[in-house]
Amino acid sequence: MSRKNTPALPQRRRFLQVLAGTAGALIVGVRYAEAGDAPVPPAMLGDTLYGLGAYVRIDADGNVLIGARDPDTGTGVATALPRILADELDADWARVSVVPLGLGVENGNGEPRWIYGHQVGGTGSSIPAAWHDLRQAGALARWLLMQAAARRLGVPADRLRTQGGAVISPDGRRFDYGSLAEAASKVAPPTAPVPVKTPDRYTLIGQPAGDVDARAIVTGQAQFAIDNYFGDALVAVLVHCPWVDGTLADKDFHEAEAVKGVVKIVELKPEPGLLPGETPLAPSVAVLAEDTWSALQARAKLKLEWKPGPSGSESSAALEQQANDLVNPREATAKGAAAKDAAARDNTPTMRVRNDGDVDGMAKKAARRVDATYVQPWLAHATAEPMNCLARVDKDRAVLVAPTQAPQRAWSVVQRLTGFKPDQIEIRVPRVGGGYGRRLDHDFVAEAVMLAKLADRPVRLLWTREEDLAHDFYRPASVHRLSATLDRKRQIVTWDQRMASASALARRGTPEQRLWTSEVDVNQLPAGLVPNYRSDWYALQSALPRGPHRGMPHVSNAFAVESFVDEIANALKEDPLVTRLRLLGEAREVPLQGGGSFDTGRLINVLKLVADRIEWRNWLRTVNGLGMACWHMDGAYVAHAIETSLQGEKLNIERVVCAVDVGRVINPLGLEGQIAGATLDALSAALNLAITFKDGQPQQRSYKDYPLASMAQLPDAVDVIIVPGDRDPAAASFLAMPTAAPALANAVFRVSAVRVRRLPLMKGLLRLL
Repeated sequence: MSRKNTPALPQRRRFLQVLAGTAGALIVGVRYAEAGDAPVPPAMLGDTLYGLGAYVRIDADGNVLIGARDPDTGTGVATALPRILADELDADWARVSVVPLGLGVENGNGEPRWIYGHQVGGTGSSIPAAWHDLRQAGALARWLLMQAAARRLGVPADRLRTQGGAVISPDGRRFDYGSLAEAASKVAPPTAPVPVKTPDRYTLIGQPAGDVDARAIVTGQAQFAIDNYFGDALVAVLVHCPWVDGTLADKDFHEAEAVKGVVKIVELKPEPGLLPGETPLAPSVAVLAEDTWSALQARAKLKLEWKPGPSGSESSAALEQQANDLVNPREATAKGAAAKDAAARDNTPTMRVRNDGDVDGMAKKAARRVDATYVQPWLAHATAEPMNCLARVDKDRAVLVAPTQAPQRAWSVVQRLTGFKPDQIEIRVPRVGGGYGRRLDHDFVAEAVMLAKLADRPVRLLWTREEDLAHDFYRPASVHRLSATLDRKRQIVTWDQRMASASALARRGTPEQRLWTSEVDVNQLPAGLVPNYRSDWYALQSALPRGPHRGMPHVSNAFAVESFVDEIANALKEDPLVTRLRLLGEAREVPLQGGGSFDTGRLINVLKLVADRIEWRNWLRTVNGLGMACWHMDGAYVAHAIETSLQGEKLNIERVVCAVDVGRVINPLGLEGQIAGATLDALSAALNLAITFKDGQPQQRSYKDYPLASMAQLPDAVDVIIVPGDRDPAAASFLAMPTAAPALANAVFRVSAVRVRRLPLMKGLLRLL
């Protein structure tokens, strides 16, 4: 296959619409009730090409072009989404090419109408959101082709079948889709939805397929946003204020302005009253030049003096101490009168997330108690492709090439800055060089548009790696205090967990009573399994920039919870697998708060699969360390088992096994890649990564001091076990993130007798060895 070159959507009634395009083209797409006729990307139509759908084009030779509506941040949606549609269409995958659709928007009396519906990448929502939409679009296109063939043959359509890009008659004659496309465009669409295939007829769904961009990527031909340019674009580089709330106290541009090629040096300021991600993150000075070298040379010659705002007094160490005092009030009291205020808040959390049974009363009657505190650091996104944006703003049109995860959110930023009508804004979205939640925010898009307007020329904005790491919307650090009591039969009777963090949703328009939702999940393990269960969240106040991060809120909580389960097993002197199986109990559906349920049987299954594959029966006899962890979220189930060895101070990850159950699998090869990639990402973060703040500034500015794991630190392979299923697909892009770190920490404990409760692991391990 070749690939040639929002906020949550409101709930609206969707339907399939058929329109006539150029040269007899037929347009079939997922539409919303308010929308009018849908324009189709130019690449999808042509004078001699016949289009089937706002997502599909079939030319006269039978070649098929399918549009991928969601940005591909490395999650493989540019392969998976077209395969959903292509399967319903019964297309020949060897003749399918995939094109990124870019933002689909049109003007509806001044308001945006989203042509393609869901357009968000890297959040795990792409396949679940597309499962019904794209199958309906493909089924309708196939139905229209069969009607065209039936009229040509003079036989009922129900006597025909489709296979491999052709309609086949009862006597074996084949009619290539290309020969039917023009006639199909004249067929009146049905008044009721067309039935989709039954699973036994799937030919592409569930079968492995390589990434449509793989060849372009490995040969260096893939085009990312940072590779794009307009011929007359200026290059813009920035120096941001070290503090998001700081100001420029003094400046001297003279030496920088003297650099050959420099066109303009300007100041940018965040717009007051806007949410983070809608406006520049911090004040900055931008150098605009004819080329990158001149821009960087001038940037180095800028003489700037910045004045800190209130955030200039913040430090990660002080925030951690506050968090510790909140979740460990008794310890705070023991330190003296200065901590009494924190102790007084013992029973007054910012939010009591969940409260089942009688934790305090039943804890008094229990035979055994286990307590532990876990600390997670601040993290940056550190995407491979730093922030960048190419922007042209003319008198009546704006064109952007942007590496965004949410083009509809990017549109709102551009529209506010330009005042243009919806259809005057074009946003192209090539493959994205990593997102992890950072590109759900569009401060860099705002900067590019503001600079293009000031320069009255197109601007190619480029952030340096140092700027990227020092001006992020970070994942907030957290401190977790867990307490459990057990009866004489080794059953967990009570579970009390307290978490303190600075919400990633603060100042983002989220109601105060919902700020906890980015930090803890009301249904996370072992909620629903322990009769007396309490989860409290304590809010830290901070001006440091924070935002969405891959796997939130599950990653930090799973490390604490699954490490703690292992500590309970150690206190009981028993096999941690036995402890987990006792906690999960018999296979059953456990109700979730907010609706739905989770299946303990599916979680038990993935847990046993990794245990068998890593030969868990040897957990006490092997000289190496074995660790495991399991988790569930959004209808998906995951477990990790990891084997480690220790040679002096060198930790080796010998084997990693991960089992996942996501229901219906679209592309097993793509899912395997996602699970392996997320595992390695999580291990890298667990081993090495932390952002620390001093005087309101991050101390890490490059990969040297924010070191992603080397190949030598990581396992040679990740053994992925995929459980086949027939339920609707669940999210999988970060499913393997939560359990990798606790499984690793549990394995390290077995090989070293050192219990690491603070990440990054290597720093803690070396300190305790």
